[in-house]
Amino acid sequence: MSQIAQYRGTGKRKTSVARVILRPGDGATWVNGRTLDQYFPRSVWRSLATAPLRTAGLEGQYDLRVRVHGGGLSGQAGAVRHGVARALVELNPELRVPLKREGYLTRDARQVERKKAGLHKARKAPQFSKR
Repeated sequence: MSQIAQYRGTGKRKTSVARVILRPGDGATWVNGRTLDQYFPRSVWRSLATAPLRTAGLEGQYDLRVRVHGGGLSGQAGAVRHGVARALVELNPELRVPLKREGYLTRDARQVERKKAGLHKARKAPQFSKR
């Protein structure tokens, strides 16, 4: 049995984690068993998730299999983008420079700030009354 070449990448964004598998193919993309269009209804999320493939000029040459969990759809799209970029670097280390220049290999470290005791939200204080 011949082993099909596959490249893996783990992407993270906010509380979302995406496991990405890149295989040579005709550009089919599956996210959690659904097509990209079904999973990400907004075109912004779809283009965000596949941006590294466009930068590398490999759109339509590789199939994407993604398992993503946690967070919302926007964070998941960012996690998929990060995972795809890491898988592309595993595929071809020369792609590291253009992908890094676009910022696709950087893990966006911004997290939701926790709510503090005595406050309504992380920083929103109760209304102050002098009298």
